[in-house]
Amino acid sequence: MLQEPSPHQYELEMVTMEQLVPKDHLVRKIDRAIDFEFIRDEVAHLYCKDNGRPPIDPVRLFKIILLGYIFGIKSERQLVKEIEVNVAYRWFLRMSLTEKVIHASTLSQNRIRRFNGTDVFERIFNHVVVQAMEKGLVAGQELYTDSTHLKASANKNKHVNKLRPVSAGAYLEMLDEDIVSDRKAEGKKPFKDAPLKTDVKNTKVSTTDPESGFMTRDNKPQGFFYLDHRTVDGKHGIIVDTYTTPGNVNDSQPYIRRLDHTLAQFNLNPIAVGIDAGYFTAPVAESLERRSILGVFGYRRPSRTKNTFKKKHFTYDKKTDTYRCPKGQTLIYKTTTRAGYRTYHSDPKQCAFCPVRNDCTQSKTMQKVITRHLYTDAVERANEMRLSRYGKKIYKRRSETVERSFADAKQHHGHRYARFRGLANVQMQCWLAAAAQNIKKIALVVSYLRKCGFNMADIRQILASIRQFGRWSVATTL
Repeated sequence: MLQEPSPHQYELEMVTMEQLVPKDHLVRKIDRAIDFEFIRDEVAHLYCKDNGRPPIDPVRLFKIILLGYIFGIKSERQLVKEIEVNVAYRWFLRMSLTEKVIHASTLSQNRIRRFNGTDVFERIFNHVVVQAMEKGLVAGQELYTDSTHLKASANKNKHVNKLRPVSAGAYLEMLDEDIVSDRKAEGKKPFKDAPLKTDVKNTKVSTTDPESGFMTRDNKPQGFFYLDHRTVDGKHGIIVDTYTTPGNVNDSQPYIRRLDHTLAQFNLNPIAVGIDAGYFTAPVAESLERRSILGVFGYRRPSRTKNTFKKKHFTYDKKTDTYRCPKGQTLIYKTTTRAGYRTYHSDPKQCAFCPVRNDCTQSKTMQKVITRHLYTDAVERANEMRLSRYGKKIYKRRSETVERSFADAKQHHGHRYARFRGLANVQMQCWLAAAAQNIKKIALVVSYLRKCGFNMADIRQILASIRQFGRWSVATTL
């Protein structure tokens, strides 16, 4: 006989929080792998010790924030609602079943008032990376860097045109010194000091979020975006740096400066870096060589010219420092430009009677000019490295590390869009998203190793041995 089910909502049961959370839940793995108590010391200076109302425990506050990034909950109000009904979240936050959850405004007001303008989020990210290193999950042998775009909270049709200063070219100081040295060695007069002049450019500026940048790239969406520049370790994909810029900044611009920051922050000494063609500039290739780091770049298609004879058809003789054209004429060095290019000129008297002159140059002076950057040797060596067996292995690994990191961030951690407006706020989002991904990665790897019966102390020793052997094997291979 069909009967009405009896209500169970008001029955009393003797249970514990421990019973209600599945043994293999992600929050359990995180709780076993990560020590969050460091947060208390990191933010202690931002709280008053002898006045005001008792605040929410900062460790719990940041664990709530990180929960939103770990599980891809983009709204702070929705996050609070999830904690109200999710027993696993309450267990992770050390909250009872009946304890009242904080209001969503507590999260936003702490972020806006207490933590605004501080480096708390960066230091929390750094602590998570250090914990990964202590567990042997960061090798530091190969680092991979790339950028991804985050759509700004701004309509691309709502903008004004303003004259904005053009960002100074990267590595100018190093290049200027080398230009002076090269001209001096060739017996050329030094350049006269040019008057200080700030180049400006007519730029689209969003009326909603002026700090975002209007991005126009091939095969990319057009509009106002921010760029998240990430550096990822090659062993387990642990993120070791994340840096935010407006969407109209070239990838190579902040690269070396951020790489130096990362190496100094975590005392890393990498063998090689894997980066795509957007970073392949002569100054970047030279800068990596000076740091004894192998640069593995993506292929960059050379610029096209209307002439039939391209630069590749001219042979460079390193001993005589000259170029030879396809018809045998020698192009000799003339000068070094302010941009760092050595120029080689042909003899116009010979070019005037050359039968293929129209295929070589359209110059009215009937003279062919070839330019060679001061750092061309570094570029050529980088191309050789890209084609080597080790270079192909490194570049293939890039898609499995940094590109996968971005894909995971967009798919599972709400990293397609900028949650906030303003460069500093989006940088905060990037710190937290990267920290959340690292926390998740550490928890899953440590959980797997423990499931296999490994002892963490033994694992660290084995990883250290593998790292030293890896350096030796790479050195002998190259």
